[in-house]
Amino acid sequence: MKASAVLRATATGLIATVTACVLISLGAVTAFRARRLYAAIVRRAARLALGVYGIRLRLHHAELLRHTQTVYISNHSSTLDLFVLVAIGLPNSRFFLSGFLRKWIPLGVIAWMLGTFFTVPQNRPEERARIFARAERILRRTGESVYLSPEGGRITSGELGHFNKGAFHLATNLRVPIVPLYIDIPADVDPVLGYDAHPGTVDVHVLPAIDTRDWTLEGLLVNVEQSRAALARFQRSLAIA
Repeated sequence: MKASAVLRATATGLIATVTACVLISLGAVTAFRARRLYAAIVRRAARLALGVYGIRLRLHHAELLRHTQTVYISNHSSTLDLFVLVAIGLPNSRFFLSGFLRKWIPLGVIAWMLGTFFTVPQNRPEERARIFARAERILRRTGESVYLSPEGGRITSGELGHFNKGAFHLATNLRVPIVPLYIDIPADVDPVLGYDAHPGTVDVHVLPAIDTRDWTLEGLLVNVEQSRAALARFQRSLAIA
């Protein structure tokens, strides 16, 4: 890794560490109940981290972000995605995040303070089912929105990967809309699986909500594929434009 990339990664690590310390201090005086305040601070920290790399965000159709309970999904192709999603500030939202990432302590602390649901790999289905059931109970009680990537891991092929069922099962049970996002990172900006991002503009497109009120669990697989197809069509439309 180039020296400049090491410096930027170090600066980002310092931002995360300071943010985690600030959140813990605030948590101590707010009884760890001021999640919207914590989210506002983390949003600014994410924007600062993107700024370290010279990355600007452009949010398209922000009016389609909802202030009622929603399940947000998106493509997931880059290390930048997490910073981008936090920086745009999804209204009153929690996240699903791989539990593996808790090994980086500042990120683990920040995610915990935001009420993140930590997941386990697909090869542990019973444990995943318990995690999603707990998340559903909490979301039903709080009315909060939630983001999760249906692709699971980062897909770098240039096409959408296979969609897992979790987001769609959750939306079906909660009877809330799904709002797809498409994160468009130019190739000359994208660090892909690494950390050496370059200056440029990342576009985040908010797509129209998918109504799930008539969905049933029996039709889950069909609804998953139709949702994936809708996002894939949008991806192709960007390539043509």
